[in-house]
Amino acid sequence: MEAQVTDVVVAPATATLRRPQRVRRASRLRSLIPYLFLSPAIVLFLLFFVLPLGYAVWQSLFRLQRDGLGLGAPKQVFTGLSNYQHVLSDPVVYQGLGRVLLYSVLQVPIMLGLALLLALLLDSAVIRLRAFFRIAFFLPHIIPGVVGALLWAFLYNPQFSPVPQALAALHLGVVNFQNPNLVLLLIGNIAVWAGTGYQVLIIFSSLQAVPTSLYEASSLDGCSEWQTAWFIKVPLIFPALVLTGVLAIIGALQLLMEPLLLQTVLNGITSNFTPNMYMYQIATGGGNYYYAAALSVALALVTGIFSFSVLRLVRRKAGV
Repeated sequence: MEAQVTDVVVAPATATLRRPQRVRRASRLRSLIPYLFLSPAIVLFLLFFVLPLGYAVWQSLFRLQRDGLGLGAPKQVFTGLSNYQHVLSDPVVYQGLGRVLLYSVLQVPIMLGLALLLALLLDSAVIRLRAFFRIAFFLPHIIPGVVGALLWAFLYNPQFSPVPQALAALHLGVVNFQNPNLVLLLIGNIAVWAGTGYQVLIIFSSLQAVPTSLYEASSLDGCSEWQTAWFIKVPLIFPALVLTGVLAIIGALQLLMEPLLLQTVLNGITSNFTPNMYMYQIATGGGNYYYAAALSVALALVTGIFSFSVLRLVRRKAGV
């Protein structure tokens, strides 16, 4: 009888001790579920971003050297930061960065201003067929960049393009696409055509998160549609505008495909027109992969420092 009573008393106590262990184990398993869903993205990020970047950093610390009369096979020699010293003293790099900065000054404000205007129009009460216009604005971004650049290369070609003939028929004058002073504008036109729709969706999504009660309050105060947009909508979506601006500038720093494909159509585009074209020419034409790796790492550092500085400045002003 005493043994039965002891068993009855001990069994609930043991179950009570095991229950917190099962709860903790289940909690740990639940905490791993988000990482399970994120694992494909993490693996792709490591394979296609971290690993190539690490290999570029390692490769930038070497160079090829031939001994003697240069008749033997080249050897890979560790040179430390000598490639980066060459980058800092290379005038071609600074010339390409100057063109990219001028391109950003011309292209980024136009893209952001047009994207903001279209997003505000989509968010207004007078627009119908919003789904159709969202798809129409985003459609150029879906088209592969190579296809879009080739399409505009055809339109810029004076021998085949119908644009000069249409302008002449409308008595609007003739645009000389071969003018080297128009190269950055013509390339920027392709970027605006392809990227504005993507920026519109980002800004429009931010506008959807603005409480409608603010619009009702502004309407009761007698604000017009444009006053509501300028004094309420734009300040509230300022972080989204900063994000789109940073993305646009990063895209400008990565400028490669458009000038590379338009090189045979437009005048004024050289093989070192942008830092990325210079990098491509050094790697493929000159075979100096080590210096090209140093250029790519330096450009990545410039892009990362710029993005981090801008985002931190915006967060500081926003008090976040």
